Amino acid sequence: MKKFKLIICTFLINALLISGLTGCKTTTSKINNNETANAQNNTASANSQITTAAEKVMPSVVSITATYVDNNGNTVQGVGSGMIIDSNGYILTNNHVANAGSNNITVSLYNGKDTSAKPVWSQPSLDLSIIKINAPNLTPVKFGDSSKVRIGENAIAIGNPLGLNFQRTVTSGIISAVNRTIEVSEGTFMEDLLQTDASINPGNSGGPLINIYGNVIGINSAKVSSAEGIGFSIPTNIIKPVIKSIKETGGFKTPVMGIVGFDKSMSGYLNTNFDRGIYIYSVSSGSSAYNAGIRKGDIILSMNGKNITTVNDLRVALYNTGVGNTVKIRAITSSGEKDFNVTPKAAS
Repeated sequence: MKKFKLIICTFLINALLISGLTGCKTTTSKINNNETANAQNNTASANSQITTAAEKVMPSVVSITATYVDNNGNTVQGVGSGMIIDSNGYILTNNHVANAGSNNITVSLYNGKDTSAKPVWSQPSLDLSIIKINAPNLTPVKFGDSSKVRIGENAIAIGNPLGLNFQRTVTSGIISAVNRTIEVSEGTFMEDLLQTDASINPGNSGGPLINIYGNVIGINSAKVSSAEGIGFSIPTNIIKPVIKSIKETGGFKTPVMGIVGFDKSMSGYLNTNFDRGIYIYSVSSGSSAYNAGIRKGDIILSMNGKNITTVNDLRVALYNTGVGNTVKIRAITSSGEKDFNVTPKAAS
């Protein structure tokens, strides 16, 4: 009888253990299923945001063709992208796509219509240009704050890679890095660029790099594309003062101080160590900076009390100051920190 009871007890214990183990497996399976479902939902949500953002900006993206005469006297046709920045017909693109030296600039709109354009402003060192068309009912892009872009956030590029056969192609990726400095030709650099793994190919030049909200954070430039999976975009904050002036007055006079300066990202090229600010590499004799007392080797720390950490910070502050307006510059000199009053002149 005791033996019979022992068998029953053993059976019951084993049954409970098996039941408990089975229950654990079922719970784990449910957790894994939930994690998979959540991952799928997150992916679907991200894809939906990209689709919404792209659809928002697509009507503002244009194709641009222009002809120019090269150094050998040959007429060459270039193809690129651009974005409408104002309902009155102003379009932002790259300087190497269309500029003051371009002939027969043609813009293809989202509705399929072609229209001629004329150059309004260009800056080769920034690789940026603004042209104008006469067309009704245009939809301009909205700009984000490129200074708030963070590494790892989503980035979406829209443009016309490899010519007009692939108009308004959308590629997506992330912001891989910020404040990149790239040597685009011997001795010529572009600073403070956004780096992305969203594909930027020839023909994408001048098209927008947008965030998931559909706001433009960069102007794509295949001119500084160097490898597969590495593309570069010019941050939008630098162009905002230019756009504001052109909308209000129809033009923009580029203010200059007569200096060549580099931020910390260039210290490796210069073999010069400095912790912050803009290192003055050279000062033109007779320039507004020279007349104010700024010299080679000085380091600009701030303008009108606002800290300057990158070359783009300096450009934005200078462009906001404008030609003929005095700005207070604080700099480290050989004899310590000093303040200088500088009045920028118009670029010749």
